[in-house]
Amino acid sequence: MASRLPSHLTPNLTPAPRAPDSLVAAVAQNPDTAAMVFGKLLSALKKTRDVLTAGLARLFSGRKLDEQFLDELEEILYNSDLGPVGTRVVQELKVAYKKREVKETAEVPAFLRQKLVAMLAGCEAPLLRAPSAPTIVMIVGVNGAGKTTSIAKLARHLQQQGHSVMLGAGDTFRAAAVEQLTLWAGRLGIPIIKQAMGADPAAVAFDAVSAAIARKVDYLLLDTAGRLHTQKNLMTELEKIVRVVKKQLPDAPHETLLVLDATTGQNAIRQASEFAKSAPITGLILAKMDGTAKGGALFGIRDALPVPVKFLGVGEGIDDLEPFTVKGFVDAILQFDKANSA
Repeated sequence: MASRLPSHLTPNLTPAPRAPDSLVAAVAQNPDTAAMVFGKLLSALKKTRDVLTAGLARLFSGRKLDEQFLDELEEILYNSDLGPVGTRVVQELKVAYKKREVKETAEVPAFLRQKLVAMLAGCEAPLLRAPSAPTIVMIVGVNGAGKTTSIAKLARHLQQQGHSVMLGAGDTFRAAAVEQLTLWAGRLGIPIIKQAMGADPAAVAFDAVSAAIARKVDYLLLDTAGRLHTQKNLMTELEKIVRVVKKQLPDAPHETLLVLDATTGQNAIRQASEFAKSAPITGLILAKMDGTAKGGALFGIRDALPVPVKFLGVGEGIDDLEPFTVKGFVDAILQFDKANSA
């Protein structure tokens, strides 16, 4: 494997600015503020937003609120990646329309936004921190989902927060996995615990936890074999790693994050369900949000696995990992300002 990383993955040593929570609510009314505060998220969800905006611009142009409007709105939302979630929201809107709780098209955007935010209630939570060092974060997911890169991005994020980080190279079955993670560790100046390819992943986990305890690091990010959720032997091994970690720290792993490729739609939902059977999934990292028009798949994933989304991968750069916020996510999808002004 080459010793150089692509330039877009080389760390940018200037931390990305973070949006104050007090500005989140301003996004729905002011697209300029949205661009300033949620620039990366807005960019990552552009494809999803554009699909909706094109249809909504036509629908909202000089129309009154009636049954035909509602039917067309339902079709637009369903045919976008919101799918059944869009239908569910419009059904609630139809009830509100019949009760005269919503009377004009101008009231529709706020109604939809409120309902989508409510559907993601409980989906937002920060990364946990153990009462005493180290915090063990186990990372799981299938090959190709962006797991290794997400680990590097998470390590970078934690560094920016002032935490000490260690990596455990437990993906010993994939030819380049250990080497790739070692390269990231060197670039970020982070210690890594590893063994030869083909080594027992549980043994690597044991050594990594021991080293993290001895060195008193804040976070140990423990990689695991990039397994297919349909491969029973690999899923069984995941259970073994959990047992080994608990022998040293009974309350660990403190977080088990499942990395899902946001471009895979329904397959991501199946993966979420299957992984939850073998490991106590505490949160999700949705990778590759910038390469898909399926941002709304999050709602389906949330139905299948009701755990928080911890982070979104919003680009290819090392700094392109954003903590998930419900309002920020919904506002980045629904840009009715453009629709209403068309």
